[in-house]
Amino acid sequence: MRRAVTTRRVRTTSPIAWVLAVVLLAVDSLPLLADSSVTAPIATKGDGSADLLAERARHMTRTGAVAWHEAGARGQGVKVAILDTGFRGYRAHLGKALPPRVTARSFRADGDLEARDSQHGILCGEVVHALAPAAELLLATWEPDRPEQFLEAVRWARHQGARVLSCSVIMPTWSDGEGNGPIHRELRGLVGDGAGAGDALFVASAGNTAERHWSGPLRPGAGGWHEWRAGVVDNPLRPWGDEAVSVELCASRDVAFEVRVWDATTGDEVGRARGRSSPDGSCAAVRFVPETGRAYRVRVRRVEGEGGTFHVVALGANLDQVSARGSIAFPGDGPEVVAVGAVGADGRRAEYSSCGPNSRQPKPDLVAMEPFPSLWRGQPFSGTSAAAPQAAALAALLWSRAPRWTARRVRQALVESARDLAEPGHDCETGYGLIALPTPK
Repeated sequence: MRRAVTTRRVRTTSPIAWVLAVVLLAVDSLPLLADSSVTAPIATKGDGSADLLAERARHMTRTGAVAWHEAGARGQGVKVAILDTGFRGYRAHLGKALPPRVTARSFRADGDLEARDSQHGILCGEVVHALAPAAELLLATWEPDRPEQFLEAVRWARHQGARVLSCSVIMPTWSDGEGNGPIHRELRGLVGDGAGAGDALFVASAGNTAERHWSGPLRPGAGGWHEWRAGVVDNPLRPWGDEAVSVELCASRDVAFEVRVWDATTGDEVGRARGRSSPDGSCAAVRFVPETGRAYRVRVRRVEGEGGTFHVVALGANLDQVSARGSIAFPGDGPEVVAVGAVGADGRRAEYSSCGPNSRQPKPDLVAMEPFPSLWRGQPFSGTSAAAPQAAALAALLWSRAPRWTARRVRQALVESARDLAEPGHDCETGYGLIALPTPK
């Protein structure tokens, strides 16, 4: 897949600050929380430990994990890889939120697993360790915009014997938004089709982009610019703060688009990026550091090919003209991946949780309840980032009880045991339903 990226600074910033800002764009767990109830700490008494443990026990019971633990299935004999970009300070959590021992490897050019000041991957590992306490954990990281490092991390995890891989980071321009492209093909080759005895199960977050995504066919207006709605070719873009923003576009095969961003106040162009048509699709991204308090506007037009549909997602900012449909990004959009969305205690899709359809494979596959109680920080773990490792952990429990099952059998068992939340069968908001293992026999 051919992709174009344009970056531009619109205020003075140091090179180090710029690199850190761009790294932040890759993680789908940035502040995309639906309301204050998601971010509020769990009420506690005294030091709060007893209440947190009780809340976690209730959450784990709802997934069916507690009954499986009592039946002797705790994830033993199963290796789970946590693929993430935030493991700063993980050693302090060994024997606590994480197992006493983990196997860790960085695929960054600097070889530093803890380069980014984030504990996102530790939180994902905590979820897996809570639900599958006997599973072995592998931790791996890579650099944003380096898909070859990501694939090398997957390859390493497979060589280490990982049967389950969990990724709660999204990379929108690594596919066409419909599960296609060379990175998906390589990923499928690494994890297998699920039928082989050694194939793995890859689980990913659906993403938190439902409220800042648009997808659909091009509707040319004045100057060929896409009309987001009748007569409107400018899509207002409102940054969350003064950190880096990325406007990312991916399109279907044999067509290419140009994306431009302007300063809504001055009319100055902030950046532009133009994709190139390819049988694998086309992607382009404009990245910039916004001026404090400024608003921006986005335009898109076709520059190669005929027809074509496309996806646009804003990272680090909100878009005014949005559509939740088709908002699941790489890797969750791929048919080889189990995409997991988020629901609240009421069983309704969290407003930010990305929706299908994406690709011929029904998406999302499943949903999990969030937030997940964390025992080492004041706030519980929220977003679809907390959903994916729950499904990964339940897969580990299944495999610890039935080690001869194929990945396809495990995936099907998760689907069959899920609690349907809408009409019978799959729907594009909650998939096949809420993850919950049946009572073990």
